Amino acid sequence: MRHIFGVISLSAAVLLCGVAIRAQADDMCREFGETPSRESGRDNRLVPFVYGRVVLKGARPEGKPPRITAIYSDSLQPATRQVIGRTGNYCFQKRGTGGTLVIEVDGIEVARKSVFDATNTRQREDFDIFPPGTPAGAQPGVVNAKFARPPNEKTADLYRKTSEAEQANDTNAAIGFVKAIVAADPEDFIAWSKLGSLYIGEQDLTEAETAFKRSFALRNDYTPAILNLGIVSALKGDVAAAIDFFERAVVADSSYARAYRLLGEAYLQARRGNDGLAALDEALRLDPVGMAECHLLKARLYDLAGARALAAAEYKAFLTKVPNHPDKKKFEKYIKENQE
Repeated sequence: MRHIFGVISLSAAVLLCGVAIRAQADDMCREFGETPSRESGRDNRLVPFVYGRVVLKGARPEGKPPRITAIYSDSLQPATRQVIGRTGNYCFQKRGTGGTLVIEVDGIEVARKSVFDATNTRQREDFDIFPPGTPAGAQPGVVNAKFARPPNEKTADLYRKTSEAEQANDTNAAIGFVKAIVAADPEDFIAWSKLGSLYIGEQDLTEAETAFKRSFALRNDYTPAILNLGIVSALKGDVAAAIDFFERAVVADSSYARAYRLLGEAYLQARRGNDGLAALDEALRLDPVGMAECHLLKARLYDLAGARALAAAEYKAFLTKVPNHPDKKKFEKYIKENQE
């Protein structure tokens, strides 16, 4: 599966239960003060985590090491950031649904991955990445670097300062630095999209939309800007506009499973059931485990339509991918009562 900005490989594994794997998660998360095998919530269930390792490829040994940042967000926590240290490890708690994991190098997004919803206790996502603008000729046909821009000496330091401000949770300063970037380089569609994301974190949808539109005007195939315009439209209640942008997003990057999921959900809101099911199926085809929640969306739709055998089949498919879901017994009861 191809990802934006020079990712050459991305391995994702749903970690099974076992002492060795629990220890692995604990080892990688310990430097962040977390112990996944021991963290439990109010109902004594294990707290879900996403963690992994980021390996930088192709960096020049004589140059200054780039700042690599992992950013995780979901419905209950916006843009939680961790600077990647010498170990390459990162570790985040998963509190809500619709999670997204982003890897940045010196403030520029180089990888993006949808994350399981808060139904799986431990999920590992490893990334091999190239710095922006680094030739990746050793892996022809694998790297998708169509959004790479040549380095700009006027803005390189501003990108670094942006990353540092974000790490310090100083969003206002980060916004100021990115504004300076687009003032110095108005054609930087990546920076415009970055500015929009920062405004979303501040819940300023008007400014976010303006920034994303500037990015989109400069590169109408830049997937992050397109997808975020759809999300902003959905948050504003404009489902028709959201559908239009999500449709554009899947055209711009037909391998982006989360875009298909968002498109499917928007279709369902617009009462376009068949289109919604088709989009959810495509999300599942592209990322069978990461998009497992699509089975639940389909099951609820079938149940409302009275097609309970089909709903039971979706619940069964979901449990094969997420066997330790908190509602497992409820789903199993439904399957038993309604399967053909």
